[in-house]
Amino acid sequence: MKRLLAAFLAVTLAVSAPIAAMAGSASLILDARTGKVLASENGDVLNHPASLTKMMTLYLTFEALNRGKITWDTPIVMSKYASSRPPTKLGVKAGGTITVREAVYGMIVKSANDAAAAVGETLAGSESNFARVMTQKARQLGMNRTVFYNASGLPDKRQVTTARDMSTLGVALLKHYPREYRLFSMTAFTFRGKTIRGHNNLMVRYQGMDGIKTGYTNASGFNLVSAVRDGNRRVVGVVLGGRTARSRDAQMAALLDKYLGRASSGGRLLASVGAKQPVEVASAADADAPLAAAAPRSEAETGTAPFALGYSDTAAVPLERPAALEEMANAGKPQPSIRGWQIQISAAPSADAARALLAQAKSAGGTALKSATPYTEAFGAGANAIYRASFVGFESEQAATAACEALKKRSYDCVLLANQG
Repeated sequence: MKRLLAAFLAVTLAVSAPIAAMAGSASLILDARTGKVLASENGDVLNHPASLTKMMTLYLTFEALNRGKITWDTPIVMSKYASSRPPTKLGVKAGGTITVREAVYGMIVKSANDAAAAVGETLAGSESNFARVMTQKARQLGMNRTVFYNASGLPDKRQVTTARDMSTLGVALLKHYPREYRLFSMTAFTFRGKTIRGHNNLMVRYQGMDGIKTGYTNASGFNLVSAVRDGNRRVVGVVLGGRTARSRDAQMAALLDKYLGRASSGGRLLASVGAKQPVEVASAADADAPLAAAAPRSEAETGTAPFALGYSDTAAVPLERPAALEEMANAGKPQPSIRGWQIQISAAPSADAARALLAQAKSAGGTALKSATPYTEAFGAGANAIYRASFVGFESEQAATAACEALKKRSYDCVLLANQG
């Protein structure tokens, strides 16, 4: 009788396991300074990661860069396999090459599947080998329930993770590669003469959010990992299995609104990992210090120049959070000679890049920007200077607002500023 009961239970578990393995929806808000889970629903239940997978691909890319295995300008050959990955992708033909910099931009901004596969092949010889390295790294970080079978997150029923594991990976990126992490704030980049814009819309709208990644497949639903800083508070939020991108974003915003204020305002960054003790993966100084304060490695150590984070004149990089676009408005007063209203769309690492962004935006904005004047302004000094890209000369708030709305419809960021001159 006992054997019969055991057999029945085994069959029951086998039949029910695939259903139980997928929560359909899951969420978790982690206090990154204490490792305390502030809120969780199905936080340890398996789900498909979709393009959140690229967070690990990027983690290992940053690791290879810092070890000197590759540089930002290392060419990556696009194999026939990698080039055949379905969209979203950069669309480079088999035999063509991209740089590591372009691959990183492509994975962060466009969530390019071909770039992810090509990086995996470059670092490990094949994507399947790379997936094994990804899973091994997941275990080292304390991601105890995550298994990877590809570098991109394309559908594979065996590729699974949990909301808790994704929060662990988010904090690990913040700690281990704080300078490279800031690339997750990129809103656009230029690839082969074409501007490619991202679609992490909540990062632009939610104050203090500075990353990290969206994801979607039919099996996973709409996924999102977000990192937010409010003063000295740091949290990482995860939402898996959203029905739509909009509802996923709304759920994340609601959770952050409710629990961000409950996070600790001091201490070191920790990632909760399901073990009895949290595993330390970050320090407040590492993740939150200004870029120039990070200790530079030599070219011999990194294989690239100090602070060469992959930023280039083709990248549209918002000013560093936590205040998101609002920080751009408060970082400095407009020039007294500029009167009326102005709108700011982004920031770039060079004046030429800022001017190029403005030219593209003016063309996209149509009549709403016909009488506006492109304007760039340096913020910071020397190697740390960032150039704001703005339009000035609006005679009324209504005109500036209309221009902002026109640009937002074209997927541009936009913040409204009133000049005091």
